[in-house]
Amino acid sequence: MYILNILMTILFILTLVILVLANFLGKKMNKEREKNSSFECGFDPFKKARTSFSIRFFLVAIIFLIFDIEIVILMPVGILINYSLASYFSLITAVIVIILIVGLIHEWNQGALNWIL
Repeated sequence: MYILNILMTILFILTLVILVLANFLGKKMNKEREKNSSFECGFDPFKKARTSFSIRFFLVAIIFLIFDIEIVILMPVGILINYSLASYFSLITAVIVIILIVGLIHEWNQGALNWIL
């Protein structure tokens, strides 16, 4: 087991070194106005290339994803309790549920769940 930890650490460090070297040695792009502007058959664009996006919707979507992932983490706990270490899994489940509830209360107090139409 100790050898596996050393091997994974070496692979992680090697991956980081390769990514940093690729970033430094990679092709550098010139930031020019003409290359960064949108092109519509030789004419100036009629409207913005990007559409406006509601930050409130994005925040609600991120909160949904976080809670959805935590529910997926909790799903197999019911099956694992039957096999072994029931008190250990019950404690972990209680901690995860408490974190979920505290996060929900915090988002509610911050007003992130109030949808403005």
